[in-house]
Amino acid sequence: MKKLFITAAIATMFSVTAFAKAPVTGEENISYAVLNHFNADFKDAKMPAWTVTPTCQKVTFILNGAHVTAFYNLSGDYMGATQDVDFKAIPEASQTEIAKKYSDYAVAEVIKYESDGSNPDVSTLAYFVDLKKANSELLVKVIPGEGVSFFKKVK
Repeated sequence: MKKLFITAAIATMFSVTAFAKAPVTGEENISYAVLNHFNADFKDAKMPAWTVTPTCQKVTFILNGAHVTAFYNLSGDYMGATQDVDFKAIPEASQTEIAKKYSDYAVAEVIKYESDGSNPDVSTLAYFVDLKKANSELLVKVIPGEGVSFFKKVK
């Protein structure tokens, strides 16, 4: 009886270890419709990792060497995608405006947001620039052709 118990315990340890090493993508929590949309929209995506939040289903992945995050609402509709980009990616006029208005801040990060255009209240292309100084951090929004606007105080 003791040998049976020890054998069962060892078998359980091996099976737990085998499952722990399996890659976790989070796909099991994602709707079938979203997985189909994603596979159609981003055919060349590598290493997708899924997360479900109270408001959306999101996937981070690599596309053409860049880290991208795509967002789908809980109904399965594509909302848009974000990608880290260089400050030089935003329009030159906006770079100049940021340099003048926020001269005492340093650019920490720039995120490009592209939507599918289905929501008329949301621009299809926007950049969010994270600006930092000693004890302050701001986000400004850049919409090509419309300029720079304050978006949010982070701290």
